Amino acid sequence: MEQLEKVFIPRVSRYRFCQIMADNLPKLREDIKDISMSDLKDFLESIRKHSDKIGETAMKQAQQHRTFNSVVQKQDSGMGYTKPVYSLNGRTPTQHNGLAAAEEGVEDDQSEEEVLTAQDLVDFSPVYRCLHIYTVLGDRETFENYYRKQRKKQARLVLQPQSNMHETVEGYRRYFNQIVGFFLVEDHVLHSTQGLLTRAFTDELWNMALSKITAVLRTHSSYCSDPDLVLELKNLIVIFADTLQGYGYPVNRLFDLLYEIRDQYNETLLKKWVLVFREIFELDNYSPIPVETEEDYKSVISRFPFHDAEIEKQDFPKKLPMSQSVPQIYVQVKEFIYASLKFSESLHRSWTEIDDMLRKSTNLLLTRTLSGCLQNLIKKPHIGLTELVQIIINTTHLEQACKYLEDFITNITNVSPETVHTTRLYGLSTFKDARHAAEGEIYTKLNQKIDEFIQLADYDWGMPESDGQASGYLMDLINFLRSTFQVFTHLPNNCNDHAAMSGKVAQTACMSACKHLSTSLMQMLLDCELKQISMGAVQQFNLDVIQCELFASSEPVPGFQGDTLQLAFIDLRQLLDLFMVWDWSTYLADYGQPTSKYLRVNPSTALALLEKVYRGMKDTSKKNNIFSQFRKNDRDKQKLIETVVKQLRSLVNGMSQHS
Repeated sequence: MEQLEKVFIPRVSRYRFCQIMADNLPKLREDIKDISMSDLKDFLESIRKHSDKIGETAMKQAQQHRTFNSVVQKQDSGMGYTKPVYSLNGRTPTQHNGLAAAEEGVEDDQSEEEVLTAQDLVDFSPVYRCLHIYTVLGDRETFENYYRKQRKKQARLVLQPQSNMHETVEGYRRYFNQIVGFFLVEDHVLHSTQGLLTRAFTDELWNMALSKITAVLRTHSSYCSDPDLVLELKNLIVIFADTLQGYGYPVNRLFDLLYEIRDQYNETLLKKWVLVFREIFELDNYSPIPVETEEDYKSVISRFPFHDAEIEKQDFPKKLPMSQSVPQIYVQVKEFIYASLKFSESLHRSWTEIDDMLRKSTNLLLTRTLSGCLQNLIKKPHIGLTELVQIIINTTHLEQACKYLEDFITNITNVSPETVHTTRLYGLSTFKDARHAAEGEIYTKLNQKIDEFIQLADYDWGMPESDGQASGYLMDLINFLRSTFQVFTHLPNNCNDHAAMSGKVAQTACMSACKHLSTSLMQMLLDCELKQISMGAVQQFNLDVIQCELFASSEPVPGFQGDTLQLAFIDLRQLLDLFMVWDWSTYLADYGQPTSKYLRVNPSTALALLEKVYRGMKDTSKKNNIFSQFRKNDRDKQKLIETVVKQLRSLVNGMSQHS
């Protein structure tokens, strides 16, 4: 047309038909432009449809390259990173294909589908034709602007995720395929046309895409509660990043995002392991593991690092001190470490960093997840004293096993624990805290049991004389305490840690129980609701306290110095002695002296009990009132009591003034 217009038509311009031709040429040009633009629009529609397939093919190539790289790097202790190379014309470097085939025995006759490229799937000629026509017609800028504007629009559509994308790995895969397909087409057009696209334009598009992709993945992955799905997503993101990096697109932001997703993956793992630990604790019988044969013994120690020379010497059948939950928990902590490692692989991180990640996530498992499960377990109503004692033993063994878990991580990563920055496992504090909580719960539960027995006490406070033997409820209580402290002596004592630990817990529990019992009995005696007490009832109460003292002196738990345990009842003993001997003159004469026989008797306590006894006496003498006026000794007693009451009151008043 150009030749016609500039060379030939001017020569024959006098002919009318030539003039008509000359007039029609601009219109013809416009028609050609329109047709080529229509072809371009069809092309744009076509790549919109095919970008999914182009992306899928490129991602498969990237995955094969990654598999090849991992084989090559198996011997390398670091996590070196080799940049993959891809080609849109289907010719991946021959060296790579040959090596991969040699290394892995990969067959070269890949299926047609796998080597399809953007050129196989899309005919790019409409772009070249349209670009050429617009260039020739001097309107290249219009075409460039139109093409770029349309591709920007298409990019926004491609980057828009499906609302339920996070539900399956397929949703993510389709999303990535489309994006890869889009940017591979851009890369191809960039390199196969002179200036239709610039690197600045594709970089701008890619940066916009990166912002959108990271925002989408951050949101969608946060909905995901299944660690396996998060792991599959991570693998997809790695292949996605590698594919695009192979075409020169920078992907650091995607790897930064993967560290965020790793934290979230660990959170989903921790939630999963809460259920795992809970089930283990629910199914435990909280009694030592019986081992009938050598095979049984080996089966346990293959799962849990237990070493005890004394137990090893014993004949079968024998018992291992911990219950079955201990090896199960230990195995599950190792499973968690493997699961956590799966995410750290292929993040192009050094083994030192991976080692640090593993230790940090394991620390969270111990200090948060396992610790929380143990604290909940200890508070459960069905966990009794025997179970609590077993939990204390279990936590001691788990604490001792922490060093083996550290070695386990070291064996995976080959990073020496002596490295300056190595994080230590905090498991020790977890098990110490759990043990303290279990001990506290033992003391609480013991006191609750004592309260239950004391509620059964049914004293006849007006009895004329005692039964001559201790009350039934109290004997039951003491038998219960005796059998309970037997359980503590079953704590293994062949290991110094255990002996010290069981001794301490047993002694504290026994002292706590005696003090609580003593306080409860004193409160019963001084209860405001109780208005009067006969001396017979005081004698009966004295018999019960004697039983408590006998229990305390019988060494229910070994290791107490002298009469330490009996001293829990000293306040009660001195108060009752004062009434049984009716030794008021000594009490009043020695009051305030450090050598006083009744040093532990508070005047207000003595006064409160004396007034109750006095009311009881007056009540008795009323019943025998026919002879009351002749009973001189009763009247003398009455006067004596009134005098003592006055003196006690002045002591009490003196104390309140001093205070």
